[in-house]
Amino acid sequence: MAVVYLRLWYRLGAMTQAAGEKGGSLAGMVALVTGAAKRLGRAVAVRLAEEGADVVVHYWSSQSEAQDTVKEIEKLRRRSVAIGADLGSVGEIKRLFDEAGKHFGRLDILVNSAANFLPASMISTTEQIWDAALDTNLRAPFFCAQAAAALLRRTQGIIINLADTGGLLGWTGYIPHSVSKAGVIMLTKVLAKALAPEVRVNAIAPGTITMEGDPPEWETDFIKMAPLRRTGKPEDVTDTVLFLVQSKFITGQVLVVDGGRML
Repeated sequence: MAVVYLRLWYRLGAMTQAAGEKGGSLAGMVALVTGAAKRLGRAVAVRLAEEGADVVVHYWSSQSEAQDTVKEIEKLRRRSVAIGADLGSVGEIKRLFDEAGKHFGRLDILVNSAANFLPASMISTTEQIWDAALDTNLRAPFFCAQAAAALLRRTQGIIINLADTGGLLGWTGYIPHSVSKAGVIMLTKVLAKALAPEVRVNAIAPGTITMEGDPPEWETDFIKMAPLRRTGKPEDVTDTVLFLVQSKFITGQVLVVDGGRML
């Protein structure tokens, strides 16, 4: 038995070394991350590049930051291109994926990360706020999935939608946002059925995550909310993205990454 375990250990080591020599576990894959110029979208894009993927960096108004993300990815010896597109326009979304397909010739991973976070209560919600939240957070991910479907079917690819705990808990100070993210959760389930068996679709619902530059009081509040008594970091989300990319038998699921806040 000890000999069997030793052989298995050497085989796993050889597989890991081979993956490293090829450039990472995602070598040869192409990912497109929406909203990849800043914050969590940028962290996801860079992590996928670290694992060997070439990355399309989508942006809208943050061209300079998007180019910085591309430079960071290229330092990892991965190919990258920044493509600007207004996700409020279906025509712009189609152009985004047409350009990505022409540039790299394939697409394996779509991460729908672009979102807004608009405060609006029962009293303060306006038609403009409602439409802005639903258009960016829910309408855009659907049409991105629609535009990406043909490319992803060819590669047996995956879509990962970023929801958040607001779509599960319901925040009265962010009503349109919570509704939009609840919609993302259901969108994930129906897309998983509609695109199976070629394409897997899953979602991540982050909560109590802090990033560099966030107000210190956020961390204090989040620590109180989370049974693990700490805030999450971008790598907690990017680790989950990588897990879902590599988990070939998971689809239609929502993974909550919140330190136990939902409890």
